[in-house]
Amino acid sequence: MSDYNTYTDDHLWRQITLDDQDAFTAVYHRYWKVLYLRARNMLSDSDLAQDIVQEVFISLWHRRQEVEILHLKAYLFQAVRFQELKALRNLKSDTNFYERLAHISKDLLQHEPMAFKELDSVLQRVMATIPEDQRAIFSMSRDEGLTYREIADRMEISVKTVEKKISQALRTIRKGMDSAFPLLLSVMAVMEKNSQ
Repeated sequence: MSDYNTYTDDHLWRQITLDDQDAFTAVYHRYWKVLYLRARNMLSDSDLAQDIVQEVFISLWHRRQEVEILHLKAYLFQAVRFQELKALRNLKSDTNFYERLAHISKDLLQHEPMAFKELDSVLQRVMATIPEDQRAIFSMSRDEGLTYREIADRMEISVKTVEKKISQALRTIRKGMDSAFPLLLSVMAVMEKNSQ
């Protein structure tokens, strides 16, 4: 039996397209942990990260004779990014939505500047629809890092009002950003195709 650990990604991918399960296992062992850690850091959810990476590998095996991959590592990272965006969309009701969106935005800025620009444009349009008082309170919380009590004192309102205004702002952002995800996924699909 060959030592698959010494094979290049290109060689392993060619073997996988020929239904070589050992080559697939070698790729899995080579990339599973780093993909999992990336997804876990992005989504702050170990179980979800594990599911995403498993799904990417299952899809890779099932589609091994359908897809043309020139750079296996780049393909796997891109596939995980797609799944992260889908997961974020599905978790849009989660209270950590804004933090996850910010984390993904940072990643997009580094790896996919075109997709980041589109996401930022949509976010700015959504933020412009939020009433001024909600936007100001939201900004004090997210951008300045003030506590609800500090915001309440500064605005001379109750902590409950601050909570309500931030909740309303997040609801508007989640609803507005929902329309951006299909567009982002299509932009990233084009980028992935162009990079191969």
